[in-house]
Amino acid sequence: MKVKEERTVLIVKPDGVKRGLVGEIVRRVEQRGLKVIGMKMIQADRKTVDQHLPKSQEWLEILGNKSLEDYVKNKLDPNKYVRTTDPLKIGKMVREWLFEYWMSGPVVAVAIEGVHAIDMVRKIVGNTLPAKAEMGTIRGDYSVDSAVLANLEKRSVHNIVHASGNPSEAKNELNLWFSKKEIHAYRRAEEEIMF
Repeated sequence: MKVKEERTVLIVKPDGVKRGLVGEIVRRVEQRGLKVIGMKMIQADRKTVDQHLPKSQEWLEILGNKSLEDYVKNKLDPNKYVRTTDPLKIGKMVREWLFEYWMSGPVVAVAIEGVHAIDMVRKIVGNTLPAKAEMGTIRGDYSVDSAVLANLEKRSVHNIVHASGNPSEAKNELNLWFSKKEIHAYRRAEEEIMF
């Protein structure tokens, strides 16, 4: 295992691109000592987003249950807003909202390499839900969207970035968003000092 060469993918979503946060996001990654080994702007299409988003029944039910928890927590009747309390059906709806969000403008895909790259990037971006993201993280500093508001408006939470969650996800996303010729090998000047 090449510890210094763990790879992950970070994607600046359309709201992050439209708000001019690409440079700030890349700066934070590089400032942490991680290496950008590939980067490109893309208008995501449905096929790519479909391959990117999980679609297992388990994932859809988790997504649906999270939405149901938000409705209950905020004393809202899901039947009034989405006409069901079935987590799988709600998960499928939310997945559709994710398509709309991801395709609403260009995204910037960033391939990253470094020590504990997956965990480090997840720390940099913060919790998926902006209200739970710590200040100092990208989502904590730049996103104020609410899951309950998103559910009421029948849309995805606008949370600026995506970061691979585990090695399997990172590998799949790297292959989905980048060709081999778009990944670059080089040595950062401070690598000798840092490791």
